[in-house]
This record gives sequence, structure tokens and C-alpha cells, in this order.
Amino acid sequence: MEKTFVMIKADGMKLMNVERSLAEKHYEDLSGEYLFRRLVDYIVSSGPVVAMIWEGKNVVETVREMIGPKRLSECGQTTIRGEYGIDLIRNVIHGSDSVVSASKEIALWFPEGPVNWDKKINNYWNKFDD
Repeated sequence: MEKTFVMIKADGMKLMNVERSLAEKHYEDLSGEYLFRRLVDYIVSSGPVVAMIWEGKNVVETVREMIGPKRLSECGQTTIRGEYGIDLIRNVIHGSDSVVSASKEIALWFPEGPVNWDKKINNYWNKFDD
């Protein structure tokens, strides 16, 4: 079996176990649907998650393209869900579906605010922006 190494740097993640109340709040817009309880049970019992805040131009749309639709039958093989998802619940990854959702989810998952780090490096990279 092939292996690789991936490192998410300190400014990009928060490893945590998910409390039931947080999972229910996260999926509250699905509370009337049949899969609500399955989603909550899975995210609570499957192990720790890595919560991340990504930042960049059109980042919501870019991430949605990378991860693919919720339903695996609609995913291309070049998407994360298309390649690694198992079913509607175990689809490997979540990404906010809009800027409004992202704002709500960031506040929910990072009540203490995002990790702060020295952003001097951003000044270097900004000179390459369009």
C-alpha cells in the first residue's frame, strides 16, 4: 500500500473531538432530514476531526470544486469525495457552501477565533497577487 506524508501547518488547523451539541448545531439546517442523526452520530463517534480556516481569493468556490458535490454519484474522480468518499455520510470532507455559511461555521468551530500567527510572510506573497 502506498503512503505519503501531508503536514497541515500550525496556522491552518485545529484537531478536536466533536461534542454532540456542536455536531447538532453544525448540521441544524438538516435537522428535519432523515440523515441528520446519522451525520451527527458519525461526526461524534468516528474520531477527531481537523477543523481548518482557509483564506484566499474565491476560496469558497475553489474548495467546493476541489471537494466535489455531497452525493458521490455526482463527483468526478478528480475531486476529494470522488476519489476517497465512501457514501453520503462518509464523504471524507466538509466545505462551506457559501461565504455566509463559512462565516457561521467559522464562528461555531472557532469560538476563540482563528489561530494568530505572524503574517509577515503575507507581505511577501501579496506582491505576486493579480
